[in-house]
Amino acid sequence: MAKNVIITKTARKKLVQARAGIITLPKIVGMAFGSGGVNSKGEVVPPTDNQTTLTAEMYRKKIDGYSVLSDTSIRYECTLSESELAGKSISEIGLYDAANDLVCIKTFTAKGKDDDIQMTYTLDDVF
Repeated sequence: MAKNVIITKTARKKLVQARAGIITLPKIVGMAFGSGGVNSKGEVVPPTDNQTTLTAEMYRKKIDGYSVLSDTSIRYECTLSESELAGKSISEIGLYDAANDLVCIKTFTAKGKDDDIQMTYTLDDVF
């Protein structure tokens, strides 16, 4: 399993309720971007499953799409245009569902975003 990636408790609660027929599971619709995935020394801070937000969320955007990798894994993709988050450093991303709840969070070393390039982020949802 990848490092510094968690499925939130909110997501697990929804999965259990959907399996029982209590709710219909909302689909993944977007990716959140933040700058709080590292500490003041630049070291990656692991997310916790109790998180309901990114540590320092800056932006949300609808996903570009997804690819089915296997029966138990899907890769979600989201591209930031040249102007989106230009001049910012990104160190955490999360998937959010149609109910606007974060269901997966990943932290990583800070990546600077220049204003003359697009950046595509991928996040695998693996069971």
